[in-house]
Amino acid sequence: MARKTSSLMQTCRLLLLVILFLPCEMTSSVLTVNGKTESYTLDTEPGLQESLRCAVQNHTREEELLWYREDRKVDLKSGNKINSSSVCVSSISEEDHGITFTCKLQRNQSVSVSVVLHVTFPPLLSGDDFQTAEEGSNVKLVCNVKSNPQAQMMWYKNSSILNLEKDHHQIQQTSEYLQLSITKIQKSDNGTYTCIANSSVEMKTKDFHLIVKDRTSTVPIEPIIAACVVVFLTLCFGLVARRHRIMKLCIKNNDPQSETAL
Repeated sequence: MARKTSSLMQTCRLLLLVILFLPCEMTSSVLTVNGKTESYTLDTEPGLQESLRCAVQNHTREEELLWYREDRKVDLKSGNKINSSSVCVSSISEEDHGITFTCKLQRNQSVSVSVVLHVTFPPLLSGDDFQTAEEGSNVKLVCNVKSNPQAQMMWYKNSSILNLEKDHHQIQQTSEYLQLSITKIQKSDNGTYTCIANSSVEMKTKDFHLIVKDRTSTVPIEPIIAACVVVFLTLCFGLVARRHRIMKLCIKNNDPQSETAL
C-alpha cells in the first residue's frame, strides 16, 4: 500500500512539474515586419527608399534574427541581429519588382515573415531604331517593353494607326514585346513605325524607321558556268579538228617527194 502511495505521489509531482513548465515552453515567439505578423506586398516606386523592421514578440530569451533577399542571406551588423533587425532598400528600381525579403528566427527558421516589393513604373521601350531591307524580303520590327502594370500596346505608321493587310502584316504580343512581321516588303512599306505602350501610369512611344531598298538584280551562275563549259568544249573540238587538218596537209606534201626519189 505504501509503495502504491509513493508511486502515486511521484506521478502527481511529475504532472505538476509538467503543468508548471508547460506555459513557458508552449509560448512561441512571433515575428512582425513593420508591425505585420503575416507576409505581405509592399507597394513602392522607382527612386524611393523602403525600411523593413523585423521584431520578435512574446520572446522569453534573446532571439537572433536573419534576413534574406530571395535566397541570399543579408549581412547584418552585430548590433542589428538580436530581438529586432532592420534592412534598408535604397534607390529602388524597376529591377526590384517582385523581389522578396524574408525575416527568419535563427533557432527555428520556419518562423518567418516575407515582404514582396511591388514596384509600379511606366513603360520602358527598346529596340532596333533603324532597319534597311530589300524589296521582296521579310522583316520584323520588335518593340521590347517592361511595364508595371502591363501596358496596352499597338503600332502606328507615319502617325496613323497601322492598317493591317492579310498575308502581309502579322502582329505577335507577349508581356515582354510587341512584334510586327512584314512579309515580302514593298516600297509602300517604307516609313516610320511607332510602338505605343499605354499603361495606367503613363503612355510611352518609340519610333522604328524602315528603309526599303530596290531589289538588286542577281545574275544566275548556273547558265554562265554551262555557257563557259560549252565554249571550252567548242574550242577544244576546234583545236583537235584543226590539228587533224594540218597533219593531213603535211602528209600530202610529203608524198610527191617520196615518188620523185624513187
